[in-house]
Amino acid sequence: MTGPRVADFDFDLPPELIAQQPPASRGESSMLVVDRSTGAFRDAQFAEFPSQLVPGDLLVLNDSRVIPARLYARRATKAISSVSAAPQMLDAPSLRFVSGARVGNHESRPVSAQQQPTGRIEVMLTEPVAPQSLGAPGLGSSQTGSRLWGESPDSGTGKTTDLNPPPTGENLWRALVRPGRKVAIGERLVFPAPSGAIALEAEVFERGEFGERLLRFNPVDDFFAVLDRIGHMPLPPYIHRDDAVVDRERYQTVFAREPGSVAAPTAGLHFTPRMLEALDARGIEVARITLHVGLGTFAPLRVDNLDEVRLHRERYTLSASTADAVNRARSEGRRIVAVGTTVVRTLEHCALHAAGGVLLPHSGETEIFIAPGFEFRLVGGLLTNFHLPQSSLLMLVSAFAGRERVLAAYSHAVRQKYRFFSYGDCMFLA
Repeated sequence: MTGPRVADFDFDLPPELIAQQPPASRGESSMLVVDRSTGAFRDAQFAEFPSQLVPGDLLVLNDSRVIPARLYARRATKAISSVSAAPQMLDAPSLRFVSGARVGNHESRPVSAQQQPTGRIEVMLTEPVAPQSLGAPGLGSSQTGSRLWGESPDSGTGKTTDLNPPPTGENLWRALVRPGRKVAIGERLVFPAPSGAIALEAEVFERGEFGERLLRFNPVDDFFAVLDRIGHMPLPPYIHRDDAVVDRERYQTVFAREPGSVAAPTAGLHFTPRMLEALDARGIEVARITLHVGLGTFAPLRVDNLDEVRLHRERYTLSASTADAVNRARSEGRRIVAVGTTVVRTLEHCALHAAGGVLLPHSGETEIFIAPGFEFRLVGGLLTNFHLPQSSLLMLVSAFAGRERVLAAYSHAVRQKYRFFSYGDCMFLA
């Protein structure tokens, strides 16, 4: 007898309900309130969120900051001596494809070639890499991270190929490259600024399947400052448009602080400074964790059974102040409310590995997969957006409130025309 299947977490979603733009003003979102003990739900507005909390609740936010991780590169025909050089370049046709995950009875589709510069290679940074971790499983090893852009397997064996480890201190990043078949190990990519000057240069150091590459960037004074100048906001693949100026602000929480995410912790996008003030006035304690969200959050699960699911590792930090706040709330019997699935995964991962149940400040990586049957040790309330069919995030929410109840709430949200996914509406489960 087989266990739970990925297909058990399916629902039909009309494409027109997928939010392509943020609401006119931040925080003007609908909110579906779900009682996870009874399954009852009520239509509300996010402005009512403080009334759903009680004084003494501990609200935990993810303060990771989204970096402009989508870049355009050109292939250099010869080695470049410095990032200020002007190399000869080869044009390479490029299309930005979105995920092939099913939404209802519809397949997501490629964005028009007119929406991006032609003759360029698209590079989506996914995570920085410590040189000492290169021997660990990672590039090309996760079934969630492949085919994010609809890329076919690279020619050849499809296996990861390692070169000699680079010196400590090199700026190494895993990335998805499209078109990837012709971008070989040892090839050099250059990243021009709008002026045409070369702002970044990278060597392809390692190759995985489905366009995955390990890039070694030449040193620059401030890598993230260069990304801010030449990068594009990494809008999710189900948003069928290029990023705009407004996305620099709106695809970022107002409390974002630590750069490193290549996707927004979307439940936090609803918050405004005024909302944070209202929560403080109500006696709600607020703490922050940092979990840097990777592109694997959008990738379809390409397995049939839940026990086969393996997620990408994501980096997190639990500060001393937050560890203390969580420990105190837990010991005093106060409710811990997570803003987003990223907070849930971080807190529950830390709780699983806490000696004697006491959280200690630290940084690390998590690949925790939360599905029905999981025992929650810390989180007692969850604010979250509406998630993709058959996704690990929908499974996490179902673990928290029950699959049947969550799918019933999603059916109601579809009937009431809630807006779905990153720029969409939210639900509060308690």
